[in-house]
Amino acid sequence: MFSRLRSIFLLSLIAVVPAAAQDQVQAELVSAQTSVQPGETFMAALRLEHIPKWHTYWINPGTGYPTSVAWELPEGWTAGDIQWPAPLIIRDSHGTITGNGYEYVTYLPIPITAPADLEVGGNVTLKGHADWLMCADVCIPGDTAVELTLPVVAESADFDSSHASGIREALESLASLPDEVTAVATRDEDRIRLRLEGLPTPISEPWFFASDAFVQYDQPQEVLANADGILELSLAVAEYYDGDGERLVGVLRQANTWDAAGRAAGLNIDLAFGETAGQVGVTSAPAAAPATGSLMATLALAWVGGLILNLMPCVFPVLGIKIMGFVQQAGEDRRKVALHGWVFSLGVLASFWVLAGLLAVLRAGGDQLGWGFQLQSPGFVFVLAAVMLVFAMAMSGVFEFGLSATGVGANLQAKEGLSGSFFTGVLATVVATPCSAPFLAPALGAALALPMVESFAVFTAIAVGLSTPYLLLSLFPAAVKILPRPGAWMETFKQAMAFPLYATVAYLVWVLVGQTTESGSLMVMFGLTVVAVGVWLYGRYTAPGQKIGARRFGFGSGFVVLVLGLAIGWPRAPEPDALVWEKWSPAAVAAAQAEGRPIYVDFTARWCATCQTNKKIVFGSDEVQHVFRDRDIAMLKADWTNRDATITEELAKWGRSAVPFNLVYLPGNPEPIILPELLTPGMVLDALN
Repeated sequence: MFSRLRSIFLLSLIAVVPAAAQDQVQAELVSAQTSVQPGETFMAALRLEHIPKWHTYWINPGTGYPTSVAWELPEGWTAGDIQWPAPLIIRDSHGTITGNGYEYVTYLPIPITAPADLEVGGNVTLKGHADWLMCADVCIPGDTAVELTLPVVAESADFDSSHASGIREALESLASLPDEVTAVATRDEDRIRLRLEGLPTPISEPWFFASDAFVQYDQPQEVLANADGILELSLAVAEYYDGDGERLVGVLRQANTWDAAGRAAGLNIDLAFGETAGQVGVTSAPAAAPATGSLMATLALAWVGGLILNLMPCVFPVLGIKIMGFVQQAGEDRRKVALHGWVFSLGVLASFWVLAGLLAVLRAGGDQLGWGFQLQSPGFVFVLAAVMLVFAMAMSGVFEFGLSATGVGANLQAKEGLSGSFFTGVLATVVATPCSAPFLAPALGAALALPMVESFAVFTAIAVGLSTPYLLLSLFPAAVKILPRPGAWMETFKQAMAFPLYATVAYLVWVLVGQTTESGSLMVMFGLTVVAVGVWLYGRYTAPGQKIGARRFGFGSGFVVLVLGLAIGWPRAPEPDALVWEKWSPAAVAAAQAEGRPIYVDFTARWCATCQTNKKIVFGSDEVQHVFRDRDIAMLKADWTNRDATITEELAKWGRSAVPFNLVYLPGNPEPIILPELLTPGMVLDALN
């Protein structure tokens, strides 16, 4: 009974994964004017405010998906398409291009038309639901309900709203080609050549953003000519583009603006290949339906990608668990071995079908999701790390897992053994989905765009590829003879296989560090430590030979401590209005003093426990956070975690050789207030006052 309950509980950790909300981007619906009149078309906008280092995406995101608004308008009202401003090149922390999008504060203008019979004198509320993907080093889907209330008047007001200039700048960031500019585009199988003559000069760092996936967004764009108003670019054709390829549509941007007023950041390009054009605008090219031959090629790629997933670091540890099961069963009835292989494959297939169905439902509801989206949820990543840690400790010998949970035991009943093989297939799918194996990305891209039946076929091909090695063992059970015979070596092999699992836990913790706060990542590691204590209690008191009372205590206490560990380590999302630290330097202090801002300087280090306690106590206070936001206090962090000569010199200047050390600079006073080593919110507020 206890064995069966243990298996059900541990498997439920994989199945139940709540999403964690993230608010690195704030969205609101705004208007360029303060009122609306009947029959009028006015310009609203979705205003996105990104915290530093985060971004959202353009109509052709490269990676990710573009921002969208699902409208709930009163009867008779209509909303047009988003008028996308000129995008930026998005790069990761290593400088690699990862997409096209927007940072900081961005307005996405949207024309809205009021009905002609709109009643004057009241107010109207326009509602919608905004969806976006926000990314830094990790990506998190975001969404919120937005609404805008405006009075209805007989004549439009003669003044603009506070957002009018931002909306106007967004609209003016794109311009049509001037009449005096000629443009022509040609292409061959691999390259597109775009040539323009008569452009305003000088032209610096030109870049073409294609409005669809025709141009490979992350490949270098070669400048073939750039002089006297002539610009010629060579662009790489995307390898897996499915459109008709008859037109080149997009935005040409450069480091300078294209007009004397300094507004037009981009020029609209819309060219048929071989056609010379003057003034042009932006349109969208329709996507062609994939041909039968193309679908077969996609299925082949999907199968190969699934097969290669067996070699991926996030899959290999789980497959090691299953290989142990096959080895242990090598001396048994070959039909049982074959049956385990087939049931494992069924678990993989069922999991991929569930995932395909989930994506189909979400896509039908308007969501656009990419492969590995589950790793965008910090809660999912944390639970997966905890599960992997439990598996690793089992393989290290801390306790013995039931076969229905891991597929490695061989002494349980046949029914439990088969369920273990099935759920091992489920687990293999769970940890395989975030991997990006060769040949797999284009197959998945097609699966997310194909009709439902074809999409399910692609997911089935991936699943068959992942389970092919086990299907072969099922079809040819005699091949099991090549496996070594069971023996004492198996315990050594089992314990060795635990280390790839520990490495997987380390990788997942690294992912979590980028998804939560600095203190939150520390709690994640503490939580996993408590989870390990719970597993140890279970193993210590439920070992063979223990009395029934000890076994019950081991199961009960282990369960409670494990749940406590999950609660302690559950990742908390950064607050949407969280205070932002900037890097300390003497120049940063001088710049903030020149602006007349109060300054709080924190000399700290990650290895300094007192420093972390101070920050938790002081900035855990709502009053402190309120004062810091309202007074626009510059928060400068001098991080001494690693050796830093400048910080060491600054500490010595104040007669200090250790951290924590905190200073408060007030406007008009060049000398700072030195705070005590142990801080309270009251001490900090008194110094600021």
